[in-house]
Amino acid sequence: MITPGAAKVARRQLGLATRHQLTTTAGIPDGTVTSRTRPGGPWQRLLPRVYLLQTGPPDHRQRALAAVLYAAEPDADPLSGATAALTGAAALALLGIRDTPPAPADVLIRAPRRLTGTPEVRPLTTSRWPPTMTVAGVPSARPVRAAADFAARPGPDAHPDRVRSVLAQVVQAGWCHPHDLHAELRASRLLARPAVRAAAAELLAGVRSVAEARARDALTGTDLPTPLWNARLYTPDGTFLATPDAYWPDEGVALEVDSAEYHYTRDAWHATLRRRLRLESHGILVVSATPSMIRDTPDQVLAALRTLLTLTATRPTPPNGQGPGPPTAGFAVQLADRAAASRNATSSARPAC
Repeated sequence: MITPGAAKVARRQLGLATRHQLTTTAGIPDGTVTSRTRPGGPWQRLLPRVYLLQTGPPDHRQRALAAVLYAAEPDADPLSGATAALTGAAALALLGIRDTPPAPADVLIRAPRRLTGTPEVRPLTTSRWPPTMTVAGVPSARPVRAAADFAARPGPDAHPDRVRSVLAQVVQAGWCHPHDLHAELRASRLLARPAVRAAAAELLAGVRSVAEARARDALTGTDLPTPLWNARLYTPDGTFLATPDAYWPDEGVALEVDSAEYHYTRDAWHATLRRRLRLESHGILVVSATPSMIRDTPDQVLAALRTLLTLTATRPTPPNGQGPGPPTAGFAVQLADRAAASRNATSSARPAC
């Protein structure tokens, strides 16, 4: 049976409590805590001095909060984010970012404090304490700092494609603006790493996925014109048309990278076809390719692009524009990552970086 004091602590902390909280706040004798956390008992020891006050297995949120409770100073409120905060892959996983293994969980603690790590928790001492936020009940660093701490993580997670993918997802999901992420990477002294520097440069250029980054790499070594990445296209009357992955405004040619991951359902596939029809109905020539085509047969994709780009010599060229506004003779083009309206929409839907 849980005492009222222990129940109060558990309600605040997803069913978790530290030994200090149980013995000091809840007034439970130390021996009782030990007996209740023995094998077959009603409580479980998840980490040293951190207990789950239930018999069922912990979920991913409880494991994440347990890491913060382990790292927080005993006398501090662990939910305040003042002495410990989840960061890196574990924090990004709570936000729904893919390819972010939640364990071991990286947890920030304030310098000069030191803490012994465990197989489940990796304490990171920092003198640059970030703004924090609560995600699913867990005190966490803001997404921009969590992404930078992920990029700093050594080992298999430092593979260039994984760094590219995770950083792109954070920006694509609207959790952070690419310029803010670049500034955080610079402040963390991570731009000296080639993989991180390349990923940051791609995001500043408008690239938002690994497949787009590979397409940009393939185009870099050719004589083809440089496209706009993820530009927002508008019709002459200011109506939003589409955001192709790459767009050549002078030639009216677009590249669409269609991943099977987003086309499992009929509705998703139909939405892709409708977007392509909208582009083609306004005279834009579209090359469609899958990520595997760009990775395995980039020459074929480049050949298709080259053919369409040369076809534009025999047809009117859509002029450039600066964004939605009064009707003009052609399309208006707005870079997604430079649009003030897009930034305002992101900041109203997401917490500040």
